Amino acid sequence: MTKFKQQGFTNTFKNARKGMRIVLKSEKNIRIHFCIAMAVLALAVVLDFSLERMCILLLTIAFVIATEMLNSAIEFSLDAVFHNRYSRLVGMAKDISAGAVMFASVVAIVIGVLLFGSAFLNIVSH
Repeated sequence: MTKFKQQGFTNTFKNARKGMRIVLKSEKNIRIHFCIAMAVLALAVVLDFSLERMCILLLTIAFVIATEMLNSAIEFSLDAVFHNRYSRLVGMAKDISAGAVMFASVVAIVIGVLLFGSAFLNIVSH
């Protein structure tokens, strides 16, 4: 058994919190995602979103933030393995992982437009 397997259940949560702190400190984009997420959630509360709409919103936010975190993990890993040296394949891998974040963000925007657009239309029509 490796030392990582022997950590115990509570240490895995400590490591996860450490990972959240690392990504929040080191990655500007994820801080932007978190700020936008908080604003979107506040607006959803003001607009009295249903439980179903709020769940869709939370899952969408989680999708974007998890994708951003995986992108950061891929970038850190590749930088560590290749000692920050340029490699065409490393560049391609980083571009693909950044593309995944962009895709998740575009899908989140579309979902946001659908959820909030219909909420605004309901307000205007009443």
